[in-house]
Amino acid sequence: MVNLEWYRTFKSVYKNGNFSVAAKELFISQPAVSQQISMLEAHVGYKLFNRKSKGVEATEYAKLLNNLIIDALDRLENVENGFRSKAQNSKRLISVGISKNLFSSLGNSLISKFDFIDFTFSENETLFELIDSKKLDFAIVSKRFDTFDTVYELVGKIKLVMVTSLQQDVATFHEKLKSDNLIEIEQWLNEQKWYSHDARIPHIKLFWLHAFNKKRPSMVANYIIPSVYEMLEILSKNSGIAITWNCNANQFIKENKLKLLWENEKMPDVDVFLLTAKNNNLNSFFEIISNELKESLA
Repeated sequence: MVNLEWYRTFKSVYKNGNFSVAAKELFISQPAVSQQISMLEAHVGYKLFNRKSKGVEATEYAKLLNNLIIDALDRLENVENGFRSKAQNSKRLISVGISKNLFSSLGNSLISKFDFIDFTFSENETLFELIDSKKLDFAIVSKRFDTFDTVYELVGKIKLVMVTSLQQDVATFHEKLKSDNLIEIEQWLNEQKWYSHDARIPHIKLFWLHAFNKKRPSMVANYIIPSVYEMLEILSKNSGIAITWNCNANQFIKENKLKLLWENEKMPDVDVFLLTAKNNNLNSFFEIISNELKESLA
């Protein structure tokens, strides 16, 4: 059976031309190096090195063997080093900024990838300032900040949607939606109980702007719950309506806790970016977080 350690030892001896130097490089004893080379020679059936007054000299078969294995061995070591680096990275503390609105669906997905994360909740501009001043390692933002000192990557798109509880009777609403009578649609919505994560109802206002071309609805929110996740969780157990990002709604819809009421075609998609400072030696982290966010937003 092939022992990869034999080939690692062979590579080191071949490169250094010396058993002692190879032993130091591999952090093993010189007798261990000699033993592994002897076992490899027995395995391949050829002598690989001739002893000299200073070190060893590779035989012609050793040169041939080196040409055959060097590329494969280098690739294997690169994979091993990359895996070790990622394993070490997962043990480091990283700081990630994100809005409360997106945390339950996006920030939460990073917990399975890292053992230590310090989350900061804030909005786009504040998160950018923290990245720019290097007080945060990464930020997940819904606005593009293109500056000389920062690096960003588009990781997906989100969109506001209207959701409701399973017990909500929506037959009348669907009829009005089919008729495309905006006055009746808005009237029906104004008569329902509404949930919002913010007393200023920013998501409801934005939805009304695009759906009805109005700056704000005539109704007010019945329940203000400053955590999007808790808001949707409570909505799922009662009747009413809320507007949230589709990435937040998808989780509850998949779990059969909520149902999609209205995905208005006039609502624009919003880009989501991963932001970090330049030259912070966190490229491997950036790649892991980026891939995770892209998967979550797919």
